[in-house]
Amino acid sequence: MVDIHPTAIVEDKVELGEGVVVGPHACIRNNVKIGDNTYISANVYIDSYTTIGSDCRIFPSAVLGTTPQDLKFRGEITQLVIGNNTTIREFCMINRGTKGGGGITRIGDNGFLMAYVHVAHDCQLGNNIIIANTVQLAGHIVIEDDVVIGGMSAVHQFVRIGRFAMIGGMSGISLDVAPFCLAVGNRSHLNGLNLTGLKRAGFSYEEINELKKAYKLLFRSNKTFKEAYEELKNSPSKNVIHMIDFLKDSSRGFYRDK
Repeated sequence: MVDIHPTAIVEDKVELGEGVVVGPHACIRNNVKIGDNTYISANVYIDSYTTIGSDCRIFPSAVLGTTPQDLKFRGEITQLVIGNNTTIREFCMINRGTKGGGGITRIGDNGFLMAYVHVAHDCQLGNNIIIANTVQLAGHIVIEDDVVIGGMSAVHQFVRIGRFAMIGGMSGISLDVAPFCLAVGNRSHLNGLNLTGLKRAGFSYEEINELKKAYKLLFRSNKTFKEAYEELKNSPSKNVIHMIDFLKDSSRGFYRDK
């Protein structure tokens, strides 16, 4: 039930699920687990301590699970974990975690990473994330569910990006991006809510309207965050509560409207 091309190298301590296909000249090192019906294309390199879920597609020349680009790394055993139904396109590189960052780099379910994306050590990516071509993610980044990042963007280490946020192409992200918002620019700023993404996800008029009110208070008023938080903390909207709690926990600071 497993199809391994004769030119591929699959070491002994590899667990392959049913229906896995391994293409020509791929290399899979020891201590790798790959779920059912995942397709590994030609010239893919998968290093040790990598786990890939079911129904994934890994395109040619992707490099997964290599040691982190971190001078503090001393060869300790760390992991890369990739969820189910995830597509990783050509020439992507995703590194394992570090001991100091929790030991795991994680990619959630239903992700779509386009060509030349780099995900550095200890990043934590949620579900249903789309990352366009040549995006570069530094270490220790947290990206919540349903985020879209436009092509050729770069994200600074330790940044957090909230759920349903969208990052415009060619943006430089060095501060946290609030959930449900749109951030753009070389030295980025917020530019309203990610209305297109929210409508596509089925958010109701009432839900979007509550977020609009919160956005205006948080990012376009003269109030401090503490003052805005006090006004919003009893909001009946779970989305507004998620937004303000996300911002309250920010250690790097967060973007505001231009």
